[in-house]
Amino acid sequence: MPHDRAPHETSSLHHLAERALAQPKLATKAEVLELAGFVLKGGEHASELEREIAKKAQHNLEGVTAPELQALATKVLAGRK
Repeated sequence: MPHDRAPHETSSLHHLAERALAQPKLATKAEVLELAGFVLKGGEHASELEREIAKKAQHNLEGVTAPELQALATKVLAGRK
């Protein structure tokens, strides 16, 4: 499928999600935006709340709390096999 990510790209996203889950306050702006973008693109069929958090991250990055970032990271990791 044209929307499938390359294996190393997906594994690096999962690694990023693991780090964000363990230490959300250390995530960079770019990392938060990457997680939010993945959730918004329907990578894991996000819930309405998860989509709202991802949109918030894209529009007001500084307003995203650690628990919200952990929710995005958990969503990314949920699709891991």
